[in-house]
Order: sequence, then structure tokens, then C-alpha cells
Amino acid sequence: MEFHIDAQDGAARACTFTTAHSTVRTPVFMPVGTVGAVKSLDATDLSIHLQPEIILGNTYHLYLRPGDETVRKMGGLHGFTRFEKSFLTDSGGFQAFSLSDNVKIEEDGITFRSHIDGSPHHFTPQKVLEIQYNLGSDIMMILDDLIALPAEHKRIRESIERTTRWARRSIEHHRRRQSEGVGLRQKIFAIIQGGTDPAFRQISAQELCALDFDGFAIGGLSVGESNAEMYDTVEWTTRFMPEGKPRYLMGVGTPEDLVENVARGVDMFDCVMPTRNARNGTLFTSFGKVTIKAARFKEDESPVDPECDCMVCRTYSRAYLRHLFRAKELTYFRLATIHNLHYYLGLMRRMREAILRGEFDAFRKAFYEKRRERP
Repeated sequence: MEFHIDAQDGAARACTFTTAHSTVRTPVFMPVGTVGAVKSLDATDLSIHLQPEIILGNTYHLYLRPGDETVRKMGGLHGFTRFEKSFLTDSGGFQAFSLSDNVKIEEDGITFRSHIDGSPHHFTPQKVLEIQYNLGSDIMMILDDLIALPAEHKRIRESIERTTRWARRSIEHHRRRQSEGVGLRQKIFAIIQGGTDPAFRQISAQELCALDFDGFAIGGLSVGESNAEMYDTVEWTTRFMPEGKPRYLMGVGTPEDLVENVARGVDMFDCVMPTRNARNGTLFTSFGKVTIKAARFKEDESPVDPECDCMVCRTYSRAYLRHLFRAKELTYFRLATIHNLHYYLGLMRRMREAILRGEFDAFRKAFYEKRRERP
């Protein structure tokens, strides 16, 4: 993977990497398009109003519906969805674990039942990659043995050992398939596990980073641990990750989480929070969160965020958005999602600019000072 560190300010990094479909500048937030669409938006909304260079899809969900073979026949994710930039696809291991009532983790993979119809399925490290070859994603995540926290040391050790064994099978399978002409334009990332235990995180990071992956993710966080535990774990784990490859923190998080983990050397993020919170009536602003259903917005003519230049803030009032939300008008979901994702993407852009100027500490301080003001 072509990867370049453009600037570094403390541990915070501004980097650039290329995929088959776009040039990605970090720090970057990837909107979540689980089943091939960011909820309530289409490819036109993305390309015109948000312009992300990369979004996330999910192997588990796309495998079950419409099926990876169907996606392949329709031109892969890019042809099927008409989103022309990059896709990262998660391995689906977390969803198999969290959405099924009956999951069995074995040495060769994960057996689970579909949350849709209860049908049985089996994911192996090799099968997960074969599904992602059909999806045609630019970055493929490998299968890992994730665990719920808190967990006993015995289970965490078992998790990191199995994750490493599966990682070896994954990279061997991928290189073999590339020698056969498959997946030549697709990159492959491994996922570091270990809970919040520093020793286990170090072992997992060192074992995985010794293998020939294109990038590395920190998984198994934002699952109930405190913010302090998350930040400490990330700061510790990045010490053992190579400087010359992307670092991805999976499933995180709030704007504060993004700022704090960029400060600790993370390049890539994804989270359902901006889209899910939008649908539930919570909008993100430079001043903090706004609950749009509040009575005080009934006749408020101002935009959601006076400092925001998104299409929604340039066009509509808080009063109108409140009306749409309370009326359960579907238009609300689209407008709120555009605003929240615009805020997240803009936050990442502003962090990058601060790093390039060598002013990240000042940006971080101003970020928190602004959030003490009332929107």
C-alpha cells in the first residue's frame, strides 16, 4: 500500500494513502454503510454533500443479503451502489458474534445463525476473504476472535493466540489468491486484540505486525470499558504498530474520542454514532450535542450550528428540523444524517490541517473550550 506520513505533531499524524479507487488523507472518519448504503443517503448525497474518500461496508450483512455473489455479478460494491470512491469491509466477525443467539467459535472459524432467518453459516478466515473478493472492497479486514469485556485472562490469551493463527491463514490465503490473479487491487488489514490488558495487547500487536499486512486495526474497544481505559490501551498499543502503515481504531466513537485518539497516533475511524444519533434526534455541533426535539427550538430560525457550512445549516432552521423530527417525516433522517456526517468529516479535516501546521495541541484546547459554550 502506498502510504506517506505528511506531518506529525506529537503522536498525531497527517498521512496519505492510495487505494484502487481514491486517495485518502488522514485522520479520516469512514461513514458506515453497513449494507451498501449509509442509512437514509444515496451515492449522490455522498458525492455532492459529503464527499468522503472512503466508507465502510459489512461482510456479514452483505453476505446474508443480497449475497456476495449477487454483489459480484452487479459489478462489486462500486458498481452495485454507484459510490465510486473506496470501500473498507469489516470481516463480519463482530456481527456474527453479537447478532446471533447461538455462536460457536472453533479452531477453523465461527459457526453462527443468521439474524434474518436463523439459517446456519460458518465463517473461516479463508471464506471471509473470498466473500470480500466478491464484494470488491478496497480494504478487507480479516477474521479475528473477539471477546466481550470484562473477560478472564485465560479467554483473552485464547483470543489473541487464535487471532494470530487466523491472521497467518488469512495472509497466506490472500497471497496465494493474488498469485492466481484474485484480489490484486485489494488491501488487507489485521486486527489487534487483547482487551485492556497491556501485556496481551503488546503480544497481539507484535505478533500481527510481524506479518505482511497492508495496515493494522485496534479492535475490541468501545465495548463498555471507560474512556480512560480506551485511551490508555490505544496509547500503549500504537507503540508496537509500524509507523509506515495505516492505524485504524474500529467502532470509535464520539467527537471527543476522535480527538483523543488522533492525539495518540490513530489514522482511521468508523462509528455508527453520527448516523444513529441523527435518526434519534441528536445533532453534533462545534458547541456540543443538540437535542433537536427540545421545545426551545420550536420557533428558532437559526441553523443547527451557526459555524457549519453544510447544506442543511445553509438552508434550514432548527425549527424546521424539529418539526420534521416530531412529525416523523422521512426527510428529517436524510437532513440530520448529512449534517452529522458533515460535522464528523469536517472535524477530521480540521485536525489534519492543525497537524500540518504543527498546531494540534492548540486545536485540541480550542475544541474543548468551544464545547463549554451553549449552542
